[in-house]
Amino acid sequence: QVQPVESGGGLVQAGGSLRLSCTASGRTFSNYAMGWFRQAPGKEREFVAGINWSGYSTYYAPSVKGRFTISRDNAKNTVYLQMNSLKPEDTAVYYCAGYTGAGVSTTPPRYWGQGTQVTVSS
Repeated sequence: QVQPVESGGGLVQAGGSLRLSCTASGRTFSNYAMGWFRQAPGKEREFVAGINWSGYSTYYAPSVKGRFTISRDNAKNTVYLQMNSLKPEDTAVYYCAGYTGAGVSTTPPRYWGQGTQVTVSS
């Protein structure tokens, strides 16, 4: 199983930066694609970024493209989300998720972290 645990959330001013980390337990972490999702109160969960098993292929939601960067370090069983030029509309609970295959898919990930709060002030 993949059991993600997020960290790095907090309060930041608009225009600032924050880096989220996700450590995923599991015997074969490097075999699986990983992703970041977010959910604001009263809104649906949305895809933010994804990365394939090796880190070679990455995917971004249009709303964050050019501002956020997803990366991974398989030796550390860790996925990162570097968030730059943050906007108030980025405020949400951010979730790390593990897919069941090596590539990012439109099907929902199987494994989910507990979430970390990101709040961006004006």
